[in-house]
Amino acid sequence: MIEVCILRRLLSNKIFLVLMLTLLIVAIIIMSTIPGSPIHGLTSPASFVIDPMQKGVKSAGEGFSDFFAAISNGMTIRKENEELKAEIAELEYQVAQGEEAIRRWEELKEAFLIKDTFENYLVVGASILTREADEWFSVIRVDLGENDGFVLAEGDSYAVVDARMNLVGRIMTTDPESSKVLPLLHEGFSVSAKVNTVNGAVVKISGETSLKQDGLCKVTRIPSTVELKVGDELVTSGQGGLFPAGIPIGVIVSVDYSSELNRTAVLKPHVIIGELKDIFIMVAVEDSTDSNENE
Repeated sequence: MIEVCILRRLLSNKIFLVLMLTLLIVAIIIMSTIPGSPIHGLTSPASFVIDPMQKGVKSAGEGFSDFFAAISNGMTIRKENEELKAEIAELEYQVAQGEEAIRRWEELKEAFLIKDTFENYLVVGASILTREADEWFSVIRVDLGENDGFVLAEGDSYAVVDARMNLVGRIMTTDPESSKVLPLLHEGFSVSAKVNTVNGAVVKISGETSLKQDGLCKVTRIPSTVELKVGDELVTSGQGGLFPAGIPIGVIVSVDYSSELNRTAVLKPHVIIGELKDIFIMVAVEDSTDSNENE
């Protein structure tokens, strides 16, 4: 009696009936696809109803299969793209390293010309570590110091040039590990210069607060008998003993003779301070011949 009551309750439950009917239909569809099965023969007359259902189930399965295959292929392509990007980045880095090596070699090759031109000077290369305040006119710190033999006595300094032998500035201070370079654009810098001609007039070049932002220097102490022209090149005169004569400095870009008592000009340096990565320090070498004569 209990089993009969339970069975009646289940049969009266609509959800249970729908579920059982669905399972039965699915079982019939699956069994009908198996050749030789009894249900396959019984369902043949109803194939016009079952076939579309079977095709729908098959189509849905294929659709899901294609969907997951597409996701898998997409992930594979993305991974390959990432690997290709990494390879391209590595190749670009290698090319950049090669270009940097070529650039450094050209600079070193030109540095040998400095040694040939200034035989009485030891030329030592240094790399820029930091720049203070502004790249155009700030003090520059380089990686050579007292531990490398650069010890400044009071009032002494060393001339600093770039790889093309253009004037950069002078060594201002040293510490055990580094040195500070005062560039020619700084208002605290000055140098005796001359027009790069035979018996060229001697003038003074200095940094100027109103000009340094534009990467320019001021030229003063122009003799009244001298007419500087735009395009004239100025080089170090050698007066004062700090800078050897003949170091290229820059070219005149404008002149102002409105006051005979204050004749001035503006000079554009050859060196581009903001692009410097390496500099060369010039250290005077005592002439052994002079030393022997003094002895």
